[in-house]
Amino acid sequence: MPKLHFKQALLPDGWSRDVLVSIEGGKIARVMAGVAPDDADERHSVGLPGLPNLHSHGFQRGMAGLTEFRGASSDSFWTWRELMYRFVDRMTPDDVEAITTQAYAEMLEAGFTRVGEFHYVHHDRSGTPYDDIAELAGRIAAAAQTSGIGLTLLPVFYAHGGFGGRSADPGQRRFLNNVDRFARLVEGARRAVGGCDSANIGIAPHSLRAITPDQLAALVPLGAGGPIHIHIAEQTKEVDDCVAWSGARPVEWLLDHAPVDGSWCLVHATHITDQESRAMAKTGAVAGLCPVTEANLGDGIFDGPGFCAAGGRFGVGSDCNVLIDAADELRQLEYSQRLARRARNVMATPQTASSGRALFDGALTGGAQALGIGGGIAPGLAADIVSLDAASLLLAGRSGDAILDGWIFASARPVVDCVWTSGRKVVTKGRHHQAESVAAAFRRRLEGLLKQ
Repeated sequence: MPKLHFKQALLPDGWSRDVLVSIEGGKIARVMAGVAPDDADERHSVGLPGLPNLHSHGFQRGMAGLTEFRGASSDSFWTWRELMYRFVDRMTPDDVEAITTQAYAEMLEAGFTRVGEFHYVHHDRSGTPYDDIAELAGRIAAAAQTSGIGLTLLPVFYAHGGFGGRSADPGQRRFLNNVDRFARLVEGARRAVGGCDSANIGIAPHSLRAITPDQLAALVPLGAGGPIHIHIAEQTKEVDDCVAWSGARPVEWLLDHAPVDGSWCLVHATHITDQESRAMAKTGAVAGLCPVTEANLGDGIFDGPGFCAAGGRFGVGSDCNVLIDAADELRQLEYSQRLARRARNVMATPQTASSGRALFDGALTGGAQALGIGGGIAPGLAADIVSLDAASLLLAGRSGDAILDGWIFASARPVVDCVWTSGRKVVTKGRHHQAESVAAAFRRRLEGLLKQ
């Protein structure tokens, strides 16, 4: 039974000192505070629950930095999307697996211990299903198993190119399914994650522009009570197009026409009214925020304080994986709110005065809910734990919430030291245990892709 001893650890009821965590069968068997270490314990300075990354497109890590140039006209999410389609056109299953494995290794090094993979590339380059319809879902599962990250696989249903059932574009051909074929895909994906430690599965209607109302109604039962994620209200054009189609804004329409509850995650929800925000919070659904990607794509800024004040929960995700860093997602979330309001410590609350603690707790609780898991250092939960580097100058002399504030706001260098997922140690001294071999495969596949 591995035992980890932390001088300080963040437990569900707050910070505790001299914490001993015993692990058995990948789960936390016992947590005791105020216990001196013995010679058999593995000793660390600061222990934190691993953070969930609730929204990722793993393959897009291969595109990082490749879209940062201006085209002939002004650039937007929609011009970025065309470049993404061109990248998708080139990928083989081996490319998908190698690039995704690299992304997952980087997530672990950054303090994420579980990922919600919003997986929408399903077919070969002609748009024809593979002999195993879940071939690429299996590659995602293999990437998770190799890296050691916990996986919530979210097969994506995508059928149309715009609101009202508009025909899909050629660049979307690798994504497309009808409901019957998608049901087979979900079952194949369920089998694919069967060999992964602590993996689970949900479903993801891509967006209201990619499905019809009848298809959405048919999809919900396929989730079998698991997580349901959907892109929504990310762009102003999407909002305008939805109003033109239905007379309602995207979140407004969804809440009126779907059984949205705490199993749902509404990804982005960037452009919503105060009324939509309150109504969304009331359902218990999680707002899936991706602050780095939303800044990179020019999406806009989610109203964090308003949503939280209404009782809403949020989590964070790395989305397009242009940069993978748990602390940076939280920092960008807070800074976007500060810029919008010209104020400081905006996501902090009267109950939680530390911005770092408020952001961390929110992302842990909301992210765990969105991925259908428990989150925290407590008996019975998966042993997903992160230790921070005691040698970091940004942690010198700090304790409690000041540690989180230092990590999130004051460090430009990696502060994560070790990471365990389901009790398996996968990162030591800030480096993934298979970093070299994973990076070599990534480099080889990416160089091949970019030569095409």
